[in-house]
Amino acid sequence: MEKEIGKFLEHLEIERNYSRHTRSAYAGDLARFQSFLSDHTGTATPAPDAIGKSEVRAFLHHLHGEGLSRRTIARRFAAVRSFFHFLCREGTVTSNPCVYLTTPKWDRHLPRFLDRSQVEALLGQPDRGQVLGLRDAVILELLYGAGMRLSELVGLDIDAIELAEERIRVIGKGDKERIVPLGGQALAALAAYMDARPLLIRTEREDTTALLLNQHGRRLTGRGVQYILGRYGLRISQQGLTPHVLRHTTATHLLDAGADLLAVKELLGHERLSTTQVYTHVALDRLKKTYDEAHPRA
Repeated sequence: MEKEIGKFLEHLEIERNYSRHTRSAYAGDLARFQSFLSDHTGTATPAPDAIGKSEVRAFLHHLHGEGLSRRTIARRFAAVRSFFHFLCREGTVTSNPCVYLTTPKWDRHLPRFLDRSQVEALLGQPDRGQVLGLRDAVILELLYGAGMRLSELVGLDIDAIELAEERIRVIGKGDKERIVPLGGQALAALAAYMDARPLLIRTEREDTTALLLNQHGRRLTGRGVQYILGRYGLRISQQGLTPHVLRHTTATHLLDAGADLLAVKELLGHERLSTTQVYTHVALDRLKKTYDEAHPRA
């Protein structure tokens, strides 16, 4: 089955244009399925056409017994289902054993976000008298002001910034490009950082195309951004602050202010509107709370 999995992952890369992160997740889920089949049968992994509904159902039962969340189980089941769908298309198997099996419903958790006072406190943390502080200010302004994903942020090059047009070109999931407008605060932070950025470049061999550089003159990594954000989060009593929390905050604040749902979807680069609609539940919950606290008839 390893050969078939390899072809499937190649299909995801070439034909579906999936990101390396997504392909890695599929590979991990299928590796777990393959390992389970080997243990379950007591032999080498059976051929794909020998795997039926009972084996897939046993795999789901095994995942449930491990205490995994329904979201994780659903994701691993989706990987197996997509794999067999590909094999059916290729003629490797005649039927998909996952077709009539139900997908476990995900645990629905409303996203964590900061309120406006917490955001203001966070944005005031970097020391803008230092070049690294100016860089950190750009990180915070883009994560909150533009609602960018971590991978999008660290992948930015200098030529993606269009200060005169007050916008930035972002490469999102599936290498899809979108244009994101920049507000006055983000533009000011970018202009100040760009003036000081040459101080971070150590040698001509360094990656001078990257927008965000570390103290050694190299492209800042996702781990580096997470460390920086976590450190600033502790200063405002927000332990475990992540780039995605700021992305959630961006969407929530926009919808609270009356932004159009479709416009927010385009800004964040969501593929499906249902992903953006999660934030309407957040806004509604906040409205209900305000009503209960303030309305005399509540």
